[in-house]
Amino acid sequence: MINSNMEKKSRVLIVEDELESQKYFELILKKKFDVDFCDTEKSMYRLLRNQEYDVIVMDISLKGGVNGVDLIKELKRNTSDISIPIICLSAHAFSEDRLKAEKAGADIYLTKPVNSKILIAAIDQLIAISLDEKKSA
Repeated sequence: MINSNMEKKSRVLIVEDELESQKYFELILKKKFDVDFCDTEKSMYRLLRNQEYDVIVMDISLKGGVNGVDLIKELKRNTSDISIPIICLSAHAFSEDRLKAEKAGADIYLTKPVNSKILIAAIDQLIAISLDEKKSA
C-alpha cells in the first residue's frame, strides 16, 4: 500500500563531469533527494526543459568550452530558470573564484572535497528559502 502522506522528495540537478564525483553525490544525496546528473551544457539544458528542479549543484570546472560560472550567468539571465537556487562547487578555494561565482549568481559557494552534511544542509537551506519566497509571493 502506498502511503499518501509520504512527502515528495525535492529534485536536485548535479552538473558534474567527473564520474567519481557523480557517484559520491548520488551516494550521499539519493536517500533524501531525487537526483539527476549531467556533464555538459547541452545535457543540462535538456534536463531543465523536461524537469523542474529545486536546486542545481554546479561544478565550476567542466569539460568542453563552457565552465560552471558561465552556465550560472546564462541561467540567471534566462527568466524561466532564474528562480532555481544554485550551489557552486569548486576545487579552487581562492577568494577570486568565490567572488566570480557569486557575481555570476551562485547562491552558495562550496569547495571540494565537500562534506556531505554541509552539502545537504546547503541544499536544505536553499529549498527552505525558495519555499518561503513562493509562499510570500
